[in-house]
Amino acid sequence: MSDPLSLISAAFDSRAERYDDSAMHRAVATATAEFADLTDVHVILDVATGTGLVLRAIAPRAVDADLIGVDISAGMLEVARGHLPGATWLRASAADIPVESASVDLLTCVTALHIIPDVPTAAAEWRRILRPGGRLVTATFQKTDTSGHGAPEQPSAQRPYARDHAPYSGAANLSATFDRYGFTLRRHREWSDAIDELLIAELVVPTP
Repeated sequence: MSDPLSLISAAFDSRAERYDDSAMHRAVATATAEFADLTDVHVILDVATGTGLVLRAIAPRAVDADLIGVDISAGMLEVARGHLPGATWLRASAADIPVESASVDLLTCVTALHIIPDVPTAAAEWRRILRPGGRLVTATFQKTDTSGHGAPEQPSAQRPYARDHAPYSGAANLSATFDRYGFTLRRHREWSDAIDELLIAELVVPTP
């Protein structure tokens, strides 16, 4: 595992036992699960799954689907496995997922795009594993860095990994970013808990 991924993994290992205490994380997972279109969906893969909140929220609507959660944090996956033992949990990076090509109908990535070190490579991997016409559902924070200029936030002692919200902040930015990666924005909605504002969006892989 590369050094940035090791730092992210260690940081989230330390948060695993208390991650579900966040009402915001639970609510966003529920909102994303409700937003997802499960028509003709048989395999669902959640990238940066953490404690599996999204798959746990979507499971009651996807009783016949195969559920796969991918994360680089072993601690997070341990918590996820305890809550949803019937799913498949894989320790892997967002850019190197050990599943077959064109084998996934719906891929979700919730509150994680801003910390994935190499989103272009990850997006190419997601296109590889999604079937033609497959769907990507994201939930992204609608904010720039603390200076207000939209530049990536560099690692700090409190947070040892970089963050970059700007490419995914707002439907126009998200659409332009993922258009370059071969996805088309189909629909979106705004979500807020009066503290955080997020964009939940569905992007599709065009059919040949």
